[in-house]
Amino acid sequence: MFTWQARVYWEDTDAGGIVYYANYLRFLERARTEWLREKGVWQRRLEQEAGVIFTVIDLQVRYRLPARLDDLLWISCEPTRDGGASIAFGQRIWREQAGGELLLTGVARAACLDAATLKPRRLPQIVVDVLPDRQAKHKEQ
Repeated sequence: MFTWQARVYWEDTDAGGIVYYANYLRFLERARTEWLREKGVWQRRLEQEAGVIFTVIDLQVRYRLPARLDDLLWISCEPTRDGGASIAFGQRIWREQAGGELLLTGVARAACLDAATLKPRRLPQIVVDVLPDRQAKHKEQ
């Protein structure tokens, strides 16, 4: 499981100092991007060299507790292959303080699209190779 940290800033909150609900989606998106980056895959390079981009096609989120101004958040990202042209990302956000309170759970599905036509396209091998199920198979061999 990949985790990424983020601090809650004033710009993330409403007037009461609580994270505005839509801003959680930014934290989730950034964690997915940082997971790819940690694997040595940059989205701009995928577009330029492989001719593909990713877009979220489905998102399910359950808000459990609010995050507040200055909280340090941990955002997890657990990708799995979801067919030939998409990836499902199980994600969670929790607060470090108070024993790691779970704030949000969700699943985002991202489709691989041809950058020029915006039609579905198979995942490029560079992405397939960094998916956890693929890495586990390589370790077993």
